[in-house]
Amino acid sequence: MAPRRDASQHTYDRAGVDIDAATRAKELIKPLARATRRPGVIGDIGFFGGLFQVQGYRDPVLVSSTDSVGTKVVLANQMGRLETIGVDLVNHCVNDIAVAGADPLFFLDYIGLGKLVPEETEQIVRGVAEACKAAGCALIGGETAELPGLYRPGTFDLVGFIVGAVEKDAIIDGSGIQIGDAVLGIPSNGLHTNGYSLARRVFGTDENSGALDAFHEDLGRTLGEALLEPHRAYYPMIKPALPHVRGMAHITGGG
Repeated sequence: MAPRRDASQHTYDRAGVDIDAATRAKELIKPLARATRRPGVIGDIGFFGGLFQVQGYRDPVLVSSTDSVGTKVVLANQMGRLETIGVDLVNHCVNDIAVAGADPLFFLDYIGLGKLVPEETEQIVRGVAEACKAAGCALIGGETAELPGLYRPGTFDLVGFIVGAVEKDAIIDGSGIQIGDAVLGIPSNGLHTNGYSLARRVFGTDENSGALDAFHEDLGRTLGEALLEPHRAYYPMIKPALPHVRGMAHITGGG
């Protein structure tokens, strides 16, 4: 006969998953997501699937993308500045679909972490919601997963998923590029969300987090402030010119 096990020893809490913390985090996040509501959103936040009705297009084609902030989250964590990486995440995804000429419609986020702290999760999603509002994009859902067997306490990952739309006859895919076309470049405002594993190695921030607080005259700010500069949102800049554009590239990792 198998030995009888004490069921009280086998709970989510003892396994490292705090259900109460998850509930508190959801309550903090809901008003942030609701503030991004736009025409097309159906229902309230919290349903199993986010609902969106595409409106105002003759022959719409949906354009989707997903990306993460990479190891920039390590620096944000070290500096205790979590809102900025939410902005990074949204702007990166919006830019990725903008090169096809797409308008952003809705966004979802995923936060995987070792230990859920509701207030920290709220900071991250606050940045996500702020950038969604600026882009006219609704935050209609997401997932916050406390995974103690996968992430160490104090570590997390952040991933975003975006869907936009473009008229089928207005898709920008580079096929119309011709000899003699003008090539324009828009300057970045920093590293965006790529190259941070190398940057952390070059500046030794993993071994010496104090390097992030060092002021650099040539930057006019601390190293940490420069490295955490949010990913620039190019969509508002390029939107007026989209009817005249034949091809674009969002210069990121492999871009």
